[in-house]
Amino acid sequence: VQLQASGGGLVQAGGSLRLSCAASRPTGSYTVGWFRQAPGKEREFVAGINRAGFYAYYDSSVKGRFTVSRDSAKTTVYLQMDSLRPEDTAVYYCAAAGGRFNYPRLPGRFDYWGQGTQVTVSS
Repeated sequence: VQLQASGGGLVQAGGSLRLSCAASRPTGSYTVGWFRQAPGKEREFVAGINRAGFYAYYDSSVKGRFTVSRDSAKTTVYLQMDSLRPEDTAVYYCAAAGGRFNYPRLPGRFDYWGQGTQVTVSS
């Protein structure tokens, strides 16, 4: 499956952005996750949503500010980012994981990756 992330941009602190992850085919058999990587840092897990689309899970740094969801056709996963902070600045990636793991968070457990989209939050 091919993934394409979009929706990044420049926003002031406290603002919002919505990222989209479009898949080349329905991803109902995959957990889809969002990751981010800031310069000089490792790629880190941000949020994920299970195959059925009813269970979302988050890193503690974004819980309560970010919301992950997927459309009914299971071809697009969204990451709504509110109350953005300068420390949220990073390249954001979406990825899909097969059914080997429940609620994966480690990058190595994801099988397919999209290209990144830059999010920059100014103070």
